[in-house]
Amino acid sequence: MSLTRRQFGRVALLACPAVLGSNAMSTARQASGATQSSDDLAREVGITTSSFSGHLVAKPDVGQFSMLELPRVMRDELDMRVIDVNTSSLASLDAAYLDRCRDAAEKAGCVFTNLKMNQRDVNMNSPDEVIRTRAIDIYKASIGAASRLGCRWARPLPLPERPDMKIHVASYQELADYGAERNVEMLVENYGWMQGDPNSVLTLTEAIGRNVAPCPDTGNWNDNETRYEGLAKTFPTAATCDFKAKTLGPDGEHAAYDLRRCFEIGWKAGFRGPWCLEHANRERAILFRELAMLRDMLRNWMTATADM
Repeated sequence: MSLTRRQFGRVALLACPAVLGSNAMSTARQASGATQSSDDLAREVGITTSSFSGHLVAKPDVGQFSMLELPRVMRDELDMRVIDVNTSSLASLDAAYLDRCRDAAEKAGCVFTNLKMNQRDVNMNSPDEVIRTRAIDIYKASIGAASRLGCRWARPLPLPERPDMKIHVASYQELADYGAERNVEMLVENYGWMQGDPNSVLTLTEAIGRNVAPCPDTGNWNDNETRYEGLAKTFPTAATCDFKAKTLGPDGEHAAYDLRRCFEIGWKAGFRGPWCLEHANRERAILFRELAMLRDMLRNWMTATADM
């Protein structure tokens, strides 16, 4: 029986997990101190699906769309191809559904890059082994889904309270090893307990030590001093980033913090992409206009600073 390219790839993934895992390891990333964002995603501007809250739904009404329609919307209405997925955006983790999502992305020329594992009822840091094991199992199922979607990264959700670091690192390492077998690298994002410490992402990434990379979020810092210092420490070894923007003025003004400064910190550190926009608005027309504005800002800045 002949196999399609997709089927062959899945057979190879099951047959050679150790080989794929070794390719996914991030030892070289950390040893070199240089950004290892994938060349095929360099200079790409994408979108996190949380930006489409209220618009991206399982059963769309007029003016809304589903995950199966999102890649076409990305291509035709937003001129972007990189999709950073939130678990809440997926209607199911069923294999057939995930395959349909991936097929839709490939048909539109889009790619799923990261799965933000944002389940709110899990705690991989719990001293209670039953609670911790349940969380690890939920995350492992999500990592499997990420692999099936073609994602190269997955990110557990940091909690508000600083965890017991011994438990936290051990849990992360277990997920990192599981992900390596599926060619999915773990990410560390500044969120929750990490937002007040500019060293938090780098310190945790180094403690985990394998198959892990930073994912800086420009918005998730407690104040601007921490923001700019944290980004400067996090961008040099980042795999991807969430380029978050809050309220925008009519011409892209952004009072909360300096978007261009955030970009320039990353660019000067050697980070080239993907830059995944995170920005929300209840009105679809306004949201799409503002996402296009942010997209064009980043593209223009990359062009202007190409020789930096």
